[in-house]
Amino acid sequence: MKRLSLVQPFVVIIVLFCFFFADEVKGQKILHMIKRTDSLMTARYRRSNIDTAYIIRPNTKWTLKGLFNVSGAQLEMEGMQMGKPFRSKMDAAYKKTFSMGVSYLGLTLSFALNPAKLLGKYNDFELNLNSYSNRWGFDIIYQDAHNFTGWHEVGRESRIDLPAHVLTLQSLNVNAYYAFNNRHFSYPAAFSQTYIQKRSAGSFLLGFSLQGLQAETKNIYESELEVANIGIGAGYGYNWVPNRRWLLHISSLPTFIVSSNTSLTNNEESIPLDYHFPEVIVTVRGAIIRQIGKMFTGLTMVYNYSNIGYRDHLAVYNMKWRTRLIFGYRF
Repeated sequence: MKRLSLVQPFVVIIVLFCFFFADEVKGQKILHMIKRTDSLMTARYRRSNIDTAYIIRPNTKWTLKGLFNVSGAQLEMEGMQMGKPFRSKMDAAYKKTFSMGVSYLGLTLSFALNPAKLLGKYNDFELNLNSYSNRWGFDIIYQDAHNFTGWHEVGRESRIDLPAHVLTLQSLNVNAYYAFNNRHFSYPAAFSQTYIQKRSAGSFLLGFSLQGLQAETKNIYESELEVANIGIGAGYGYNWVPNRRWLLHISSLPTFIVSSNTSLTNNEESIPLDYHFPEVIVTVRGAIIRQIGKMFTGLTMVYNYSNIGYRDHLAVYNMKWRTRLIFGYRF
């Protein structure tokens, strides 16, 4: 029994050593896997068919970014109702959000905060998804709004004010681009900061737009509007680099509507929509970016405008815009 008691401590030590060795081997395998994944991601991130005299990747892997977003919308209609000209105009309350994001080799995790929504002062829902690469990219904007205010007038009659919650609107806007000169011109240098534009360059753009809208007004004046449009077109974008610290971007991408399905009912009167050339969906983007070492700041803007119909019968003008104030740091 005494001999067994002397052996026990050694057995315990050997068992603990085996567990420690196994954990260390397991930890080394995990560490090796992490390093290999990082190496593959880095190679993929750096590998691009670009002219590095014009465009480069940042020489860091991590990016920390803060954003202040402001967005708004406007809907206008004009035409003829019961033999009299009418006009309506509705504006949505501004949506303001703060967001933070961290990126690792182009993969981003972010969250957004809307102070007005937390305080119960903003009950709308809006979703913004965007992806920008040198070759192609898109914006997807979905809005479910109940906070429009505006007015409606028919002929020379008194203008009817339309308070909040009278108009409900659900809209979907999809705007995509293809950049032909993608080896020299970079959209993400202006909008996602995953590239850096070193020299000025521009590119012709091919565009696709999809727009869906359903609006309903309930008051003394009642109406229901449904819109579904598809547009194809071309435009141009330019990145101006006056020096290594500044980047200014401007682009315009008009798409001509090739398929449209629109209907409007005013106070149970159906108003026809006649095609009137040109009917367009225009996407305008702008940005000002300043870089100071590993830090950068800037302001970006995306503006969507569409017009359909003919005002002698029915014309609909829809505007949606978003601006972003950016602060970021690469490390």
